[in-house]
Amino acid sequence: MDAHHERTVVDFLEKLLFELLLRTDGRTTDTLETLMDDKMSVRVIAQEQIEDGDLEKSGEISGAPYYRRESILISEKNNIVVSHNIALVCSKYVPAPMFEALAAKQEGIGKTISKLGLQTSRKLTGYGWRSEPESVDLFHNPFKLHFSRANAMVPYKQYRIYFDTVPGIHMIEYFNPQMIRHRLNPYS
Repeated sequence: MDAHHERTVVDFLEKLLFELLLRTDGRTTDTLETLMDDKMSVRVIAQEQIEDGDLEKSGEISGAPYYRRESILISEKNNIVVSHNIALVCSKYVPAPMFEALAAKQEGIGKTISKLGLQTSRKLTGYGWRSEPESVDLFHNPFKLHFSRANAMVPYKQYRIYFDTVPGIHMIEYFNPQMIRHRLNPYS
């Protein structure tokens, strides 16, 4: 296979795999572990209670004590940051064992849901690609990613995790745009 054809195939696979990742309403961590053929570990960067006044900025979130959790997922074998995530956790609408596990900062949200055997559903509210200056958190505040490069477009998705009929967690996830290429060609 010549270099041009190989590049075309890699470009096609990269686009296809990111489309699957961005459009799925399943557990993102499971998808990332499959794509990367690796386990993901979570590192919580910050976790804090949010005041009601801050929630009004979102335009759609209100009504209960909320906690903002910023974390990154790291590929264990390759030690690369795969995603950078912001979650808004509503303590009123999240089962107590789930909230306690998240407060301990030990595991990712998807892994915790699975481990506790909780029934959830997800509603995708947005996805696409953004440049670094367009990267924002759930309150539309500018946001510095842990893996971005100047002028690189970064894939993201935004969704809600429902426990029963109420969204208990609002999420936005940004994905390392180099992770698929790294997986397809780990020596590059």
